[in-house]
Amino acid sequence: MHEPSIRDRAAIAGIGETRYYKRGGAPVSEFALACEAVLRAADDAGLAVEQIDGFASYSNDRNEPARLAAALGIPELRYTGMVWGGGGGGVCAAVANAAAAVAAGYAKHVVVFRSLAQGQFRRFGQGMRSSVASGVMAYSAPFGLLSPAQVIAMRTRRFMYDHNIGHDALAAISLASYHHAQFNPRAIMYGRPLSREDYDNARWIAEPFRLFDCCQENDGAAAVIVTTPERARDLRQKPAIIMAAAQGSMFRHDLYTHAGPDYATANFKTLAPRLFAEAGIEPQDVDVAQVYENFTGGELLAMAEHGFFAPEDADAFCTVENLTWPRGRLPINTSGGNLAECYMHGLELVNEAVRQVRGESTCQVENCRVSLVIGGPVAAPVSSLLLHP
Repeated sequence: MHEPSIRDRAAIAGIGETRYYKRGGAPVSEFALACEAVLRAADDAGLAVEQIDGFASYSNDRNEPARLAAALGIPELRYTGMVWGGGGGGVCAAVANAAAAVAAGYAKHVVVFRSLAQGQFRRFGQGMRSSVASGVMAYSAPFGLLSPAQVIAMRTRRFMYDHNIGHDALAAISLASYHHAQFNPRAIMYGRPLSREDYDNARWIAEPFRLFDCCQENDGAAAVIVTTPERARDLRQKPAIIMAAAQGSMFRHDLYTHAGPDYATANFKTLAPRLFAEAGIEPQDVDVAQVYENFTGGELLAMAEHGFFAPEDADAFCTVENLTWPRGRLPINTSGGNLAECYMHGLELVNEAVRQVRGESTCQVENCRVSLVIGGPVAAPVSSLLLHP
C-alpha cells in the first residue's frame, strides 16, 4: 500500500509581489501590502480574486484571513492554515499545507502569503530586548546570545571546524546571489555588484559572517496561488506542479536552546530523504535551487544535508563557477535570493522557483525540469519543496 502523498495533486497557478522596500520604508501598512500581493497573484493567474477561498501562511503572520477575505471581497472562506514558529523555515510548509487543502477538496484556490512592514512593527532581524527571558530564549538571552546571526554563526563555525571547511565556500554563496541579482531589476541589489575584495573587506557581524553573508531586511509582501493541476491548466499561466513537499524537525532540535544532540545541523537530515523519496528523484536530478539564506552558513549546511555534496567536499562544490547561471552545476538563488533580491521571509524564493519552471527567470536555467526551494535552515520546523512543469 502506498503512503498518502500530494505528489502532482496541486500546482502553483499564480505569483505576486509588491515593490520591495528597505526595512521601515513601506509607505502603507503591512495589511495593505498583503492585499496588494494577493491581488497581483490573482491577476498573474488570470483568476478573479473572488474565487480565492483559502489562505495559508507561516511564522505567525499578523494578517488574519477573515480580515483579508473581507477587504478583498471574497464571498466564502473555506480554509485557513498557519505554520507555527520556525520563522522562514515554514515557507515551504505553508505551500504544502495549501496543497494538502486543495488535494483534499477543502478549498479550490488557496493563497500562501507573507507580509512585513518593519516601520509599523519591530525590526525583524534584531534580537529581542526585554527585562524577562522566557521560553527558549531563557537558554541564551541571559548570556548575550540574542540575534539569529549570533545563533547560526555558532553552529556554522562548528560545522566548518568539524569538516575542515574554509571561508571560500561562504564567499561563493554570497557572490552567486549578488551575481544573479545583477540580471533582476526587481532586486534591491540590482546594479550593485559584489566583488570578492568587497566581500572580504566588509565588517564582521558574527564570525564567520561578514556583512555580505547576511540577508537583507525589507518591507513588502509576496503571494502564490495553489490549486489543483486541472484547474491550473485552465488559467493564464503555465502551472508549476508540486512534485513533493516536506516539513518537520529533528529530535530535540531548537534554534535557541543549543541543547539538541546534533549541534552543527540545518535540521534537514531527516526531512530531505523524505522529500526526495516522495518525488522519486535524487539530489542530482535538481536543475536549480532557491536556498533560504538568512546567512550563508545555514545555506551551506542545508545544501549538504540535501545531498548535493558531502560536508568534507564543501569547498570543492561551493565555488562561484558551480553555483552561478548559466553554466554552474547547481545554480542557486537565481533572482538574488534573500541576500541580494530581498528578504520577504523566503516566499520570494518560491516565486523564483515558479519562474524557473515557467521559463521566465531573468537567469533562466535551460530546460529546467526540477526546481527546489529550501526553507529557513537551522530553524524548527523547516521545510522544502520540489516543483516541475
